[in-house]
This record gives sequence, structure tokens and C-alpha cells, in this order.
Amino acid sequence: MKWHMAVAVILALCLCLFCSYPALNSQAQAQGKAAPAAEKITVLNPLGTPPPIKLKPMAPRLDTMDGKTIYVVDQGYLGTDNLLKEMIVWLEREYPKTNFVFKRLGMNRGGGGSSPVPSLFAEIKEKGDAMIMGLGH
Repeated sequence: MKWHMAVAVILALCLCLFCSYPALNSQAQAQGKAAPAAEKITVLNPLGTPPPIKLKPMAPRLDTMDGKTIYVVDQGYLGTDNLLKEMIVWLEREYPKTNFVFKRLGMNRGGGGSSPVPSLFAEIKEKGDAMIMGLGH
């Protein structure tokens, strides 16, 4: 029974606290004192405005894959190489007259040295007919 009394006292104090605040504010206004103004802050969006996107058309489809060289490029996302290698096994079974070449994209991820990406793309442009790139998820 004692805890009932404690809960009732706490509720009564909370009720008095919430009910008395507007009354005090009304009294201050009645005496000609202005209520304290809320401070205004300015919030800026850190994302900024992205530049407009220039759309590029997709490459035309190959009329046939027979005798073509298709590069299958792993972008480096964890586990993508396993998926692409299994995909090549399936593609070689479905398209036996097509040459599939697996390459790993050597992206420079903040370490020292230059990135071999341009040389790989130059090789694909020179020797390949199409490219499949695995981007991860």
C-alpha cells in the first residue's frame, strides 16, 4: 500500500508542475513581461547540390556471340569473383564458340601507386568484343 501512496504523490507533483508552467507564463505576460523568445538556429545541408548527370547511350548489342571475346571483369567486391567464375562456367557451356576472359579490376583504393584500370580498359577495347562487369551488391 505504501508504493500506491508514493505513485500518487509523484503523479500529483508532476500534475502540479505541468499545470503551473502555463499559469506562470500567463502571469508574466499579464505583468507586461515578455516570455523569453526561442533562440533561432540555422541548419545547413552538408550534401550540397550534385552536378547534373550526362546520360550516355548503352552500347549496341552483339548480333552473335560466336567467335567473340567477352571480358568478365571482377570489380573487387568481396565474393564477386566466385560468382563470376561460376557464371563463366555456365556461359562456356551455353556458348562454346565464345572466348571468355576473366580479369580482376585493380582499383587503387587509397594506397600508394597508380591504378592499372586504364590499361585494362585499353586491353578490353583492343582485344575484346564486349565486357561483363560484376559490381557486387
